[in-house]
Amino acid sequence: MARQQFTAEQHSVRVLKVGERVRHILSELLARQEVHDETVSASNISVTEVRMTPDLRNATAYVKPLLGAEEDAVVKALRQNTAYLQREVAKRLGLKFAPRLKFRPDESFDEADRIEKLLRDPKVARDLDPDDE
Repeated sequence: MARQQFTAEQHSVRVLKVGERVRHILSELLARQEVHDETVSASNISVTEVRMTPDLRNATAYVKPLLGAEEDAVVKALRQNTAYLQREVAKRLGLKFAPRLKFRPDESFDEADRIEKLLRDPKVARDLDPDDE
């Protein structure tokens, strides 16, 4: 069997597709409360993004509990249940190698809030005012 060769563009698209599939699988597992952990079951957790390494062997899942409540405890609980989640992802993904999962809190919402506050600052709003032209 010949090994399939990918162009750089096809490879990056494949990495994105696999990351999105992993995100969907994790979201489904968490929504159905298939993780037998009180902290995880008690929280509504969103998997906002999964970033894969180019070799598809490592995946970093960015998670956010509803309203950001007890974020550190939720991430810690997910890290404690990584083995179970990796097994389930491997089973449902069907790749030659199952990706190793890492869980991190998603801070993109906090960054967006920070930028929004900066834009609402009176000094910045004055510079952005279209009437000054």
